[in-house]
Amino acid sequence: MAGLTAAAVAAVGFLAYQASANVPANLTEKPRATSTAAPSISPSGGPTQPPRNPLAVPANSGTGERVVYALADRRVWLVDEKGKVTRTFTVMPSTVDPAPGSYSVTSRSGSVRGSDGVQIEHVVRFATAEDVSIGFSAAVDGSTPSPDPSRKTGGIRMKRTDGDALWMFAVIGAKVVVVA
Repeated sequence: MAGLTAAAVAAVGFLAYQASANVPANLTEKPRATSTAAPSISPSGGPTQPPRNPLAVPANSGTGERVVYALADRRVWLVDEKGKVTRTFTVMPSTVDPAPGSYSVTSRSGSVRGSDGVQIEHVVRFATAEDVSIGFSAAVDGSTPSPDPSRKTGGIRMKRTDGDALWMFAVIGAKVVVVA
């Protein structure tokens, strides 16, 4: 047993010596780049950007507690007062979109029939565009179909569990920020 312990101590000592012998004299020096490769270029000729995290709240969405709706991403973020995302989820947009900007929740309805005839719940309205009221909602049957493009509708549909979370978060007066 003593022989094994002595061998282990000797091995650790030898490895520690090797590690200390290979430490640079000046640890504050930055390592030199060994590659001379050119920066990557996008097909348009400009430098490429690192890929954006699709779950990260958009940088241009303001500060503080808010609901963020990204039109292009078809995604909503619930952001607390400290700027931390508490939930994010995808949505099915309506045929009429709100313009990018900052809004406030103006009305809520627990359960109504949507303009498409579907029974919906947890309706949170925040904008009007093209004479159409725009808001978030969830279909009671859980569906999120694409809206009929021939009808002007303002319901931004989500899954029921996401609708429950948004309903609890977005009370009257809550900020809603729409980004492109």
